[in-house]
Amino acid sequence: MIKIVLDCFGGDNSPKANVDGAIHALMKNHDLHLILTGDEATIRGCLWAESLSDRIEIVHAPDVITGEDKPTEAIKRRKESSLVKGLELLRENDDIAGIVSIGATGAVLAGTVLRLGRIKGVLRPAFCPILPTMHDGIVGVCDSGANVDCKPAYLKQFAIMGSVYLRSVYGVENPKVALLNVGVESEKGGVLHQEAYELLKACDSVNFVGNMESRDLLSGKYDLVVCDGFSGNVLLKATEGACLETLGRLKRGFGRNLRTKLGALLLKKMLMEEKRFLDYQNYGGSILAGAKKIVVKGHGSSKATGVEKCIEQAYKMASSGYCQEVERALLESKPEE
Repeated sequence: MIKIVLDCFGGDNSPKANVDGAIHALMKNHDLHLILTGDEATIRGCLWAESLSDRIEIVHAPDVITGEDKPTEAIKRRKESSLVKGLELLRENDDIAGIVSIGATGAVLAGTVLRLGRIKGVLRPAFCPILPTMHDGIVGVCDSGANVDCKPAYLKQFAIMGSVYLRSVYGVENPKVALLNVGVESEKGGVLHQEAYELLKACDSVNFVGNMESRDLLSGKYDLVVCDGFSGNVLLKATEGACLETLGRLKRGFGRNLRTKLGALLLKKMLMEEKRFLDYQNYGGSILAGAKKIVVKGHGSSKATGVEKCIEQAYKMASSGYCQEVERALLESKPEE
């Protein structure tokens, strides 16, 4: 039985979306056991599948950390919050594999560092979300916001941890790793990028294929993009924003007049497929690579489908022994000078 904690509060649609997503995940995975943290009475009011009650445990946590709270202070002071309670359960119980939360990103990161810790040898944990590519594949971005200031050695580890993730969870053999830069030439970028380029090129455990310009993120040419957290966050949000604005423009265009509406009707099936393809809800959340145990951070606006996908991410990571694989890969990589 794989046990995972689900923080049921902190998201825009919590707790209903969290509980609904939990039930759907339990229905699909019969060796999954979920521990739901949050206000017990509220959570029980959302439960609708009595047949699954033997695989659901509720731990009462009446407090909630919000996006307005200062992350570090909230983790230290709000000990009865659903997130802190979940992290404490994860830290204190060897049989619990991971935690899923759609709460405040800063609090999840601070809580992981303060309450859980890192895998031995990890310099910095990093967020690694998954996006769809134009050729029906996926691409990971590591880091997407955990580390604004980075050293070259951090980027090398991001490449190793992200490669293990794609290989063990998504079955991507020998993932193609690129370094985000302002051009594809090896001499491009500042000192960080040039030194990181050399480290990645010399790293035997990473299939490094060179620099990548941001416009190629969804091209399908790369499986993993390595970058500092500031650049990665800008890359991720700019790409998501461009996709959403494009969909919005198409919707307005098709509703312009009778002729365009008829065209939309003829193209309805294709348009719905493209909408599903670009919907982040279908790709889960961002893992915190390098954490001592599995941590998955979903979008704050996640609905039931998004929460379900996050739980499935954590489940697959636990099944594949992801954390153990990361520790092994870091031990085998050449240490920095």
